[in-house]
Amino acid sequence: MEIVNLQIQIFLLLAVGYILAKKNFLSKETRTQMTNIVLMVMLPCSIVMSFQIDLTDKVIQSTISVLFISICIQFFYGFLNKILYNRYSQDKKICLQYGTMVSNAGFMGMPIAQGVFGDIGLLYASVFLIPQRIFMWSSGLSLFTTVDRKNLWKQVMTHPCIIAIYFGVGVMIMKYFGLEMPMPLQITLSSIGSCSTAMSMFVIGGILSDVDRQQLFDKEICLYSFYRLILIPVMIMIILRLLHLDILSSNVCILLSAMPAASTTAMLAQKYNQNAEFASRMVFISTLFSLITLPIMTLLFQWG
Repeated sequence: MEIVNLQIQIFLLLAVGYILAKKNFLSKETRTQMTNIVLMVMLPCSIVMSFQIDLTDKVIQSTISVLFISICIQFFYGFLNKILYNRYSQDKKICLQYGTMVSNAGFMGMPIAQGVFGDIGLLYASVFLIPQRIFMWSSGLSLFTTVDRKNLWKQVMTHPCIIAIYFGVGVMIMKYFGLEMPMPLQITLSSIGSCSTAMSMFVIGGILSDVDRQQLFDKEICLYSFYRLILIPVMIMIILRLLHLDILSSNVCILLSAMPAASTTAMLAQKYNQNAEFASRMVFISTLFSLITLPIMTLLFQWG
């Protein structure tokens, strides 16, 4: 039920953005400004708060497996990106590669993991997301930039979301030694970060208002959704089962690898003048199909 509720919430937020754009309350210029606010302010706050994990010695031991699997999955995504999308135009290829590397495991994955596996699922999901966040704001962000390699890495490593990861790791280490951020700062960061999902969906809904509805379900988007929602998690499941790794930690990783495209796919495409319409359709259609695939994926855990 948690899965369905979250997916319905996403579609309602998209609908609000779509209606606002159709009523001319959400112009292209406004969407660009909103995108900058999300990427430069809201997401960094959300990232810092996501590192608020209580790292006891027991937790560290139990989550090493999840962290290792998550890192390996990110390299697996990189391998797939080298072979799956070479026949696509460059503007679509960038979005497809980013959408394969980065899923909506943060907003959707964490509460779903908790609903399916309990509090330990939420903990494992939090750890699983650490490598994804590092990859999405380093190699993922680099997909959208066109500067030379030296300036590229300087630009990437000084991006607000990467800086937020630096602070987030510091926060996590502080908690391990019993130190906490001041409560007013925690509340402020949490309040700002909690706005990122709604704002992102408004922007994507606004972009979708410019799309011909007959183009929503094109072959490229449907094939991507098959890769993102079915092929990739099934391949990961087979590999993890053959390795005989811990079932619970493996299942959490498999579930999170089965999430649809992240909203940041469309946000970055919008900011860096790539194919934002295509990226928005990726987010919308893959999320729509996940209404069917995610419940099926949870059922597969019962048999394997």
